[in-house]
Amino acid sequence: MFQSEPYLASPSRYDEAGVRFRRCGRSGVLLPEVSLGFWHNFGSVDPYERSREIARYAFDHGITHFDLANNYGPIYGSAEETMGRLVDDTFRPYRDELFIATKAGYDMWPGPYGNWGSRKYLMASLHQSLRRMHLDYVDLFYSHRYDPATPLEETLQALVDIVRQGKALYVGISRWPLEALKVAETYLRQHDVPLLIYQGRLNLLDREPQQAGILDFCADHGIGFISFSPLAQGLLTDRYLSGIPEGSRMAKGKFLRQEMLTPQLLGYLQKLNETAAQRGETLSEMALAWILHQRGITSVLVGASSTAQLEKNLRSVGAPAFDCEIPMFDINVSTTA
Repeated sequence: MFQSEPYLASPSRYDEAGVRFRRCGRSGVLLPEVSLGFWHNFGSVDPYERSREIARYAFDHGITHFDLANNYGPIYGSAEETMGRLVDDTFRPYRDELFIATKAGYDMWPGPYGNWGSRKYLMASLHQSLRRMHLDYVDLFYSHRYDPATPLEETLQALVDIVRQGKALYVGISRWPLEALKVAETYLRQHDVPLLIYQGRLNLLDREPQQAGILDFCADHGIGFISFSPLAQGLLTDRYLSGIPEGSRMAKGKFLRQEMLTPQLLGYLQKLNETAAQRGETLSEMALAWILHQRGITSVLVGASSTAQLEKNLRSVGAPAFDCEIPMFDINVSTTA
């Protein structure tokens, strides 16, 4: 039976001109400006060889942070299973260089304990995640969403105990409202497990974390911020500048609805593209660069369906600052995430 050669990481993975790391809040953690998300393209419906090629390319170019969640796939859990295969055939010798994150908070299994923010769910989900990923611990574990029904103290104490049990080194929260974020920051700090990072959707079409004061709060309190959906599920690329192409996510109704692309939004995207061209960038490069130049940003999470796509995303690193503010679109465009 043919066996491929063992993977050897590029010896220049930290020497590439474009590789940059940022301190995550007031912690000792340094994250790459561009991190790799496993939400799409790493599930059981995707070819493993392609997923492995993308992950290896990422690491070879200084991307040490991989972001997962219990229900990433499809099917649920399969992205973490892919991560387990990658650990075994690629990354085991480099485990201490990697910063692996997972989450729990959304629907995962039937019944009252397979969703939201109870201690029961968070603990059970992390146990399952560790088994799927063939890991003893994760570097970062998130509460994936705010649970209005479970007492915040229960969710937060579960995060404290997860760290104390050695199952995660750091904890974060994702998509919590500002007032709940304030409670989390205080509770975790008082229990000697400071909040490492907040994950929220921030892009040129959706600036809610800025408008709500979340970015400023994180920056002022030493909490990192990582942006997911930085390209608004592909709207902030050149794909939709001339309408809805056949085979696109919007054409299939996958994560993007066709009615989102109004004439007003299309005109705004075309103006953004003109600004990007003036900067010598593509629209997607400028969209990522814009996020990286906002106050309090640690990293952006990108997905990739190919190494070529990931290479394009890496071009945003080191892009020049903006000499004028980019005006907001008058209606935030919310996409499923």
